[in-house]
Amino acid sequence: MKKDDLEIPELTREQLGRGVRGKYHRRFTQGRNVVALRPDPRKAFPTSEDVNDALASYLAFAREANSLTSRPSGRAAKRHTV
Repeated sequence: MKKDDLEIPELTREQLGRGVRGKYHRRFTQGRNVVALRPDPRKAFPTSEDVNDALASYLAFAREANSLTSRPSGRAAKRHTV
């Protein structure tokens, strides 16, 4: 392979065409994230709603478990220390 084959030619402004300001602005402001799932989870959660529901349930469970296992604070915590 020659060095000339690797070089990318410069384009002029006319060759690039006219740009459109804010072309993807609406899509960007919708705040969508794209996540690629492995095949196994993809079978269990085929739609984005299924994924969102499962994640919301997981977060609710994690918050509940955290509130049940967190240490007491304030005066009660000081009385229980040995």
